[in-house]
Order: sequence, then structure tokens, then C-alpha cells
Amino acid sequence: MRVVFLEDVPGVAQGGDVKEVKNGFARNFLIPKSLATPATHNALQGVERLKKQAGGTRLKVMADTRALAEALDGVQVNIEMRTGASGRLYGSVTSAMIAGELSELTEREIDRRTVQLSEPIRELGTFDIGLRLHPEVEAGVKVLVYAAGTDPFAEAEEPEEGEDEGEEAAAGDAVAVAETTDIGDEATEESIGEVEEADSPA
Repeated sequence: MRVVFLEDVPGVAQGGDVKEVKNGFARNFLIPKSLATPATHNALQGVERLKKQAGGTRLKVMADTRALAEALDGVQVNIEMRTGASGRLYGSVTSAMIAGELSELTEREIDRRTVQLSEPIRELGTFDIGLRLHPEVEAGVKVLVYAAGTDPFAEAEEPEEGEDEGEEAAAGDAVAVAETTDIGDEATEESIGEVEEADSPA
């Protein structure tokens, strides 16, 4: 069937395009959803208008998507999961779960298909996840998966391994230097005193 697309259909056509499509696709999807209409004489007369209208809508969608990408880029979402004794998750973190958390955060519907997750997450930790919001717009978020009943921020607040030891060692070195300096000062004072006694008349 030959149809005129009334608006953009990602991966299929843009608004104003005239294309041949399968009858079932047109009758069961495109036409019922008002995405396209049969390419009648009257419909073809409005092609240029439809192209202009679709172009304006496309620009608005692109600007809106870019703004959403800027708002999401670098954001961290925390997902609580039950774990076993070995730290292995009961279940896994899916793209749908991440999209749901982002939707709550932004109060906008985030499609799970925009979450670039090659496979579900099955362990604790922080993961960098890409978002493909549009063929030309991407963003990156962090996903912290933490054990149920624990503080998701505890790990971030704990000093890195060896940090305390380094500080203690530095403090010990400072004390040692101070003590050495004190001893040196005392020795110098004693030496000066001995010289003064030797120079004084008998």
C-alpha cells in the first residue's frame, strides 16, 4: 500500500514521505495510530505542508532530547538488591529497572531500550551505563548496586585502603623530626655551654 506519513516513524520514514509499505503494517499499525494515511490525491496535495510541520516537530523533539541528556549526564541512581552470603545478587539489575529509576528521578518516561546494558548486572558495585536517547543524542549515568539493609553511601565515605596508614606514618615522621630537632637543640646548647666554660678565665 502506498501511504503518506503524517509524522516521523523512527526507522521507517519521516513526516511527509510517500512510501510503499505492507498492507498489514499500514492497516494494523500506521493508519489506526494516525501515523500515515493512504496516498490519495488529496493526501498528496498536503505533502509539502506535512514535511514542514514534521520538520518543526523534529527540531523541537531534538532540543527537548538534548536538554534531557544534559540533565541525566553524570547522574547516579542507587538500586537496592538482596544478596547471598557471597555477595551474589538474588536476581539481577535490568535495563527496565534502571529506566524506571531514571523515570522517577526526571519525572519523565525513559524507555528501557535507551539503556545500553549488554547484560543484566549480577553483582554489587558502581557501573557506568550509557543511554542512547536518540540516534544523535547520548548520555552516561552511574548505577550503584548495593546490598539491602546497608547504607549505599557508606562505601563512598570510607577512606581508601592504606589512607589511614599513610596518615599515621606521616604523623609519626613529623613527631620523629620534632623529637630529633629537640635533641639537636639540646646538644647544641650543651656544646655552647662547654665552649663558654673553656673560654672563661680560670
